[in-house]
Amino acid sequence: MSDQEMYQQRGFGNKVGFGERPALLVIDFIKGFTDINCPLGSNLDKEIEATKKLLDSFRWRKLPIHFTTTAYDEEMVSAGVFVKKVPSLAHLKLGSNWVEIDERLKPLAGEVVWTKQYASAFFGTSLASALTAQKVDTLIVTGCTTSGCVRASAVDSCQNGFMTNVVRECVGDRSASAHEANLSDLDAKYADVVSLEEVEKYLLENSIPF
Repeated sequence: MSDQEMYQQRGFGNKVGFGERPALLVIDFIKGFTDINCPLGSNLDKEIEATKKLLDSFRWRKLPIHFTTTAYDEEMVSAGVFVKKVPSLAHLKLGSNWVEIDERLKPLAGEVVWTKQYASAFFGTSLASALTAQKVDTLIVTGCTTSGCVRASAVDSCQNGFMTNVVRECVGDRSASAHEANLSDLDAKYADVVSLEEVEKYLLENSIPF
């Protein structure tokens, strides 16, 4: 019996679907993660390109868009024990070029960039409150890395009551095996893993202007 068959037999992996008021979350597509010259970086060109298409669709419809970056103080006090586990995080200092959003996805006026210190976009930020105030019921998740910040944010999105959809073409990881394993697990337990085409179709047919 395959894992997928086992999950289905035991009642995992049902579809949550889309609601009526979506927002786009772009997680940590910052230069430190998208530039291979940084020790934290990897080639995410395809994922950036796919996310740009989705970003354009959300902008055209004037739907809520939220970005995150990860950044720390000069002495890395705000990194706590996280930097002990991942010393390369020391590259992500406030004011550094590495913590800037990749130019290909540069935020526009009115698009919030949340600064976080840990994996989840919700931990230590007011993202959940902001989404609630915007009456969002559906969160479309993009970004990196699949096994880290994307996974943690998707789990917290579910825990905060949002219909959570992770867009396969729009998330990436340094490790292909970690990427696939985490997408599979998210789809089984916390979110729907969907295609870019599915999201575009949903926006075309069902989105309600804000």
